Amino acid sequence: MEEKTIRIITTGGTFDKHYDAVKGELTFRESHLPRILNQARVTLSIHLDALFAVDSLVMTEQQREQIAENAIASVEELVVIIHGTDTMVRTAKLLESRLPEGDRHVFVFTGAMIPYALEESDAVFNLGCAITSVQLLPPGVYVTMGGRIYEADAVRKNMEKGIFEAIEGTPLP
Repeated sequence: MEEKTIRIITTGGTFDKHYDAVKGELTFRESHLPRILNQARVTLSIHLDALFAVDSLVMTEQQREQIAENAIASVEELVVIIHGTDTMVRTAKLLESRLPEGDRHVFVFTGAMIPYALEESDAVFNLGCAITSVQLLPPGVYVTMGGRIYEADAVRKNMEKGIFEAIEGTPLP
């Protein structure tokens, strides 16, 4: 069986934030992904695509469209999208609405509640879940956070609990 390359599209979000000690705030510099993939000893064929680095709360509709266009145009059928958690579901639903009939891509969105650069981050675990999920799921658009996989139209971020959860009455894939 031929190994498929996985495209990872980075768009910013908490996952890729760095602590700026001078400003005393979280900011963006280079993506953490190359370091994480090396640290995790990932041996899969990965194509990194750093689209931009923004907090999803300030992401524009034009940037969401850009994510969808870039993802759909991917020659790789397995696509992981690193995205800020606050509006991840919104972008996932937009991508799902733009899919042409019969599209064979598997799209998995993930992110982090705590930046990779900080202690107790969930970034590495969520990325590992996304890389595994994208290889096993049928074509479609999914979100994976906290070890769970959700269909894009069946998940929400519970802001009070700080977790992702299935929308009541919708089955997990």
